Amino acid sequence: MIVAGCALALSGCLPGGGSLVGEKSTRPLSNEMVETIEHKGMAKETPILVRIFKEESELEVWKQTKEGQYDLLKTYPICRWSGELGPKVKQGDRQAPEGFYMISPGLMNPNSAYYLAFNMGFPNAFDKALGRSGANLMVHGDCSSSGCYAMTDDQIGEIFALARESFDGGQRAFQVQAYPFRMSAANMAKHRDNPNMAFWRMLKEGNDHFEVTRQEPKVEVCDKRYVFNAIPFDPAQSFNPQRSCPVYDQPVEIVEAVKAKRNADNKEYTTLVSRGVKTAPVLTYRDGGMNPVFAAKFPERNPLNDQRSVSLPSNPQTAPEAGRPDVTSSTPKDTPIVAAKETAPTPSSDSRKTASAPAQPSRLSKLGAWLGISRKNDDQKQPANAGAQPKVQPVAQQAAPHDTPAAKAIPAAKPAQDDTADPGTMKGATPILGAGGLSYR
Repeated sequence: MIVAGCALALSGCLPGGGSLVGEKSTRPLSNEMVETIEHKGMAKETPILVRIFKEESELEVWKQTKEGQYDLLKTYPICRWSGELGPKVKQGDRQAPEGFYMISPGLMNPNSAYYLAFNMGFPNAFDKALGRSGANLMVHGDCSSSGCYAMTDDQIGEIFALARESFDGGQRAFQVQAYPFRMSAANMAKHRDNPNMAFWRMLKEGNDHFEVTRQEPKVEVCDKRYVFNAIPFDPAQSFNPQRSCPVYDQPVEIVEAVKAKRNADNKEYTTLVSRGVKTAPVLTYRDGGMNPVFAAKFPERNPLNDQRSVSLPSNPQTAPEAGRPDVTSSTPKDTPIVAAKETAPTPSSDSRKTASAPAQPSRLSKLGAWLGISRKNDDQKQPANAGAQPKVQPVAQQAAPHDTPAAKAIPAAKPAQDDTADPGTMKGATPILGAGGLSYR
């Protein structure tokens, strides 16, 4: 079995001890799951795809039907994830990754200290292009997270078995799409003031490619950004994370379908913003989230019950324990995080002395800097396309999946236009391409 073979390569850095492949990693799918797979027109051996939604605390497993498209197999409530909404930026920030990751058999961990696990492969090519750091970011059992997505043992056991069957059926790697929330117009409007919005619009492109085609989008990285289902005009050119994107094409049928979805989303987004829909806070001052179904079962792990779990790190670790999720040291447990109010100093006779002293950062600004979203560090921590966002900004642009035949060639690609050309379109709605590309306006 593929999983059994890859365990030998992993054994040097995995915690847990004992036999490399135990009963838990080879346990067959339940009769109920097999019946569900057959009822949905699938087979045990067909490929899978995983989608993760932080805010809703849900993980979806999609599986390819016998007709070749993906259909939703099962939705699992996530028991625990850590950090705030937003991408993982640096080692020790407790953030769970967001983005597109490919999970090969070598990233499956049948000998995990957290029952079973698979490594998300962070940092991927996009993360590396932006200098992001971290290691051992997992989807695992045990309902305990430090930069990971934690499931129950039963859940990860079933997900592990589904992946194992797909690998045995010939799938070389399955895609994980990790999002901050379900990429709806309503959620984009609610979070429109978040400094991560430019990054999230880019993720929404990939989300929409999948939703209009039900095919796994082919993901490339160039010019320090994701591009989806792109085919270079010149076959000799390739996508390089650090270089400008080559001029590329996409299947015209997919472009039109994605364009229609984008227009509908933009219309809904604009309506919601014009009605004054409230924006969500950027920081919750909680460490992650938990699906409500687990709130009563694991009250001690519910972030709503433990405001201290976001304590600022005093000395973040530079290297996690081998094989364990990315963790960070923190201030003493009896020191809760409170949003400090910054008040103007009262004038005094000592004002001349204090005027020359350097300003001390507030606890709030320390937390912002720790999470990589403070104003001071925005240019360093955020993707190159993450700038200040306008109040009203329609949802993101999309492209097309690679599995759909490109029956027609798209006309010569046009350079991305200035965002100010159309005040009704959100900044970033046109793909940012270093050397031309598609324009949907």
